[in-house]
Amino acid sequence: MAGGLSVSQLRGIERNLQKTVVDCNDRCLYNASKWAAELLNSFPDEFDRDSEDDTDIEDADDETSKDNASRPTDVQEAKLQRRERNKFMMAKSFFDCKEYDRCAVTLLPTLLPQQPINRDPPVPVTPGKGKVKVTASPRPPRTWKPDLPEMSQRSLFLALYARYIAGEKRKEEDSEMILGPSDGPVTANKELSTIAGLLEDYFKQRESEQPIKRKSDGFLEYLYGIVLVKSRNEALAKHWLLRSVTLNEWNWSAWVELGSLISTVEDLAAITPHLSPGLPSFIFQIYISQELYQTSAALYNRLDTLLNLFPTSAFLLTQRALLHYHAKDFDTASHIFSSLLTTHPYRLDSMEIYSNILYVLPTSRPRLSHLATLASSTDRFRPETCVIIGNHYSKSSEHEKAVIYFRRALALDRTFLSAWTLMGHEYIELKNTQAAIESYRRAVDANRKDYRAWHGLGLGYELMDMHSYALYYYNKAAALQPWDPKMWAAVGYSYERCGKAENAIRAFKRALGAASMLDSPNAGGAGQGASFNTNSSGETDPLAACVGGRLDPDVLHQIALLYEGLDEVGEAAAYMELCLAQEEGAEEDEGVGAGTGAGAGLGVTLTTSKARLWLAKWAFSRAEWKRCVELANELCQDGFEVEEAKGLIRDVRGRMGAEGGEESFLG
Repeated sequence: MAGGLSVSQLRGIERNLQKTVVDCNDRCLYNASKWAAELLNSFPDEFDRDSEDDTDIEDADDETSKDNASRPTDVQEAKLQRRERNKFMMAKSFFDCKEYDRCAVTLLPTLLPQQPINRDPPVPVTPGKGKVKVTASPRPPRTWKPDLPEMSQRSLFLALYARYIAGEKRKEEDSEMILGPSDGPVTANKELSTIAGLLEDYFKQRESEQPIKRKSDGFLEYLYGIVLVKSRNEALAKHWLLRSVTLNEWNWSAWVELGSLISTVEDLAAITPHLSPGLPSFIFQIYISQELYQTSAALYNRLDTLLNLFPTSAFLLTQRALLHYHAKDFDTASHIFSSLLTTHPYRLDSMEIYSNILYVLPTSRPRLSHLATLASSTDRFRPETCVIIGNHYSKSSEHEKAVIYFRRALALDRTFLSAWTLMGHEYIELKNTQAAIESYRRAVDANRKDYRAWHGLGLGYELMDMHSYALYYYNKAAALQPWDPKMWAAVGYSYERCGKAENAIRAFKRALGAASMLDSPNAGGAGQGASFNTNSSGETDPLAACVGGRLDPDVLHQIALLYEGLDEVGEAAAYMELCLAQEEGAEEDEGVGAGTGAGAGLGVTLTTSKARLWLAKWAFSRAEWKRCVELANELCQDGFEVEEAKGLIRDVRGRMGAEGGEESFLG
C-alpha cells in the first residue's frame, strides 16, 4: 500500500481530508480547503481499486454527504449549529458576495455599531471663496465591546473572521497608493482590538465552564493567533497557533501562519517537540524547512516518502521544485515546474517562482514569454500573473513597465512577497535607491526569511555609501543563506570598505568555501550539514575543501590585495598565484574533484591579467628576472597593460645588462 500505510490508515486520512474540506469551506477558509481537496485527490490509483473491494465501508452516501462530514462531535455544538443553520447559510452567502460587515452582524447583531460609521472626513465649504477645506477627522477606535450570545463556534468564527476581513479591506482602502505616505504599518486594522477582546472573553468563559467543557474545533484559536500576529504579539501568537494545530491538525492555514513566525532553524527545532506526530505535522516540517532554504538529503527523502503517498500532489511537487531552486539547481526546478504546467495548465500557484527561474536561465526568454501569455489568458488579475509579466518586461530591460506590473501585483495583494523584492530590484536598475530600500523593507516585513530582500537592503545602502548599514543587512542575508557565495562576498566587500581587512579576508574565504561546496559533486546541495576542514590549531579553514575545484578569481584577487595592505606580501603572492591558476583549472591528477569537470579553466580574464601584472612586479622586486619576463610576455600576448609590460621587460634587460648577465639570460 502507498507509503507503507494500511487500507484503514488511508481511509482515516481520506475521511479527515473530506471533513477538512467541508469545515474550511463553511468558515470561508478557501485556501485551506483547496489545499486539502487537492491532497484528497492525489492518492495513488491502487488505493481507489482497493476501496472498491473493501466491504467494511459504511454507506458511501452517508460518509461523503456534507452533513455527516461536517457534523461536530460535541453534542451541544451540534445542537447550536442545527438551530443556527438557516441564519448561517445566509451569512455565508453574504461573505461569498464580499459583504463582510453584513455577514458579521447577521450572526452577531451586537457587532452593529452604536451609530452609522462615516469614514469620510467632513467637508465644510467656506462661503464666497469657492474652495473646499478638508479637515482631518479620523474614525475613532472602538471603545465598546459587544456581548457574546450563546452561539456555535462555527458561527462565532465566521462572524469575527468576516469582521477581520472587513477591517483588512478598510485598511487597504485607507492605505491608498503603493509606497504612499499612508502605506505600510502607518495604517492599521481597527477591528483587531475588538476581535481580540471578544475572543479573550470567550476563552475565559469556556475555561470557567468546568462541569461540561465544550470541545474546541481549533478555528477560533487560529483566528486569535492571526489577530495577535497582526498586533505584533508574536510570542503569544505562536502559543495560540500551536494550540490550534494541536486541536485541528488539518487546517493548513494555521500551519502557514505558524510558519510565518519561524525565522531560523533554531526556532523550528524549539517548536518541533510541541507538534503532534501526525501527517500534517510531517508535511509542515518539510514545508518550513524549504522556507528556511534547507536542502539536505534527509529532507529530499522525507519528501519522496510523501510523494509515494500522494504521487500527483501539485503542492508536494512544487515543494520539490522549490528545494532544487534554493539549491541553485535551476534546470531540475525548471523541469518540475514545466511538468506541473503541462499537467495543470490553469494552476498559477508558485508560478512566479518559475518565472524567476526562467529569468536567470540564459536561453529561456521564449519560455518566459510563453508563460506570461498563458498566465495572462488564465487570470490577468492574479498577483502571480502580474509578477510573471513584470519579470518578462525586466528580462527585456523595460524596467519602467516591470515596476508597473509589480505595483499591480501589490495592489491586488500587499503581502505578496515576490513582488516587493522584485520591485526593489527594478528600482535599483532605475537608480531610485530610496524606493528600492523601501520596497526591500516591506518585503522583509512580510517575510523575515527572505535573504534576497536583506541582500537588497544591503545593496541599497551600499549605493548610498552607508557601508555600516550595508554590512548589517549583508550579514543578515548571509546568516539566512550561508551556502551562497555571493552573500559572503558582499559581506567581505562591506568589511573592506569599513576598514576591517581581517574580517573581510575571513568573509571572502567563506565565499570561496561556499562556492566549492556548491560545485562539489559530492555536496548534494547546500545546507546538508557539510563542514569545512580544520587546521592544526582547530580553527576552521574554508579553503581546505576548495582543492581541485574552480575558485572565483575576483575573490582570490581581493584577498591578495587585502593581505598586501596588511604587509603580508607572501600571502598576497600565494593568492595571486591561485587567481592566475584559475585560467587553466585543476589538472586531472590534482586533488579532489579531478576529472569531474569542476576544475575546468576560466581562460584569460581581466582579473587574472591583473594578478599576472602584480606577480610580474613582485618577481621584479625579488630579482626573479626570468619569471618577470615570462609574465610580462604573457601580458603582451593577452593585450592587457601592454606598455607597462614592455616597460618591465626593458627594466629587466637594463638590470641584467648592468649585472653583465644579459647574454646568459637571453640565451
